[in-house]
Amino acid sequence: MDARFSRTVMLTGKEDFISISKKHVVIFGLGGVGSYVCEALARFGIEYMSIIDSDTVDISNINRQVFALSSTVGRKKIHVAEERIKDINPKATVKAYDSFVLPENTASLMEKIYDFGGEKRSIDFVVDAIDTVSAKIALAEYCKEHELTLISSMGTGNKLDPSLFEITDIYKTSVCPLCKVMRKELKDRGIEKLTVLYSKEQPVKTGSRTPGSVSFVPSVAGLRIAGYVIKQLSGK
Repeated sequence: MDARFSRTVMLTGKEDFISISKKHVVIFGLGGVGSYVCEALARFGIEYMSIIDSDTVDISNINRQVFALSSTVGRKKIHVAEERIKDINPKATVKAYDSFVLPENTASLMEKIYDFGGEKRSIDFVVDAIDTVSAKIALAEYCKEHELTLISSMGTGNKLDPSLFEITDIYKTSVCPLCKVMRKELKDRGIEKLTVLYSKEQPVKTGSRTPGSVSFVPSVAGLRIAGYVIKQLSGK
């Protein structure tokens, strides 16, 4: 057993740890939420990850994204993420896709992910940490059609209280503006359920179209999602 994960194995047991570590998790979006999902899954010991993002690290990302450092500004997030994941766990196999997710390319992108670089591999969990509503809807539709387990992150911008995050079904949400839009769009498409992470906190009014952010809110959201993913993969 790799000493890197010996303290994790103390909590999971060796057999369960090995089983969970061999799962394939797909993370869409490597921003404030998605970067911490990757970080936590890598540090747990997940060995197969597919990561999807088209952005480069911007200096304004440093306040909340784990991959954003002065030394990584200007680099592709997927490349920084892949290096970091493998630095945490050299056994990890990471497939990085430089892609902006759109309704019209979701299916073809998912087929590439299934292929996993020529090695056919099932998808055990999908994490949606992207911002675009149309892409979130397309991903939810695909996962429903192909019976894939999905958790979708709702809005974390303009919020200050990480203790208010909940994981629940989209139709049980309230307050969150993104949840309201998602509920309508999903209902119109006949999607009757979707597991989401969201907050009932009223967004801070900043007067700017660009959402404000702080280090301890999206990070907690990402860690909550990662914890949920591991729990579901364990079957407990």
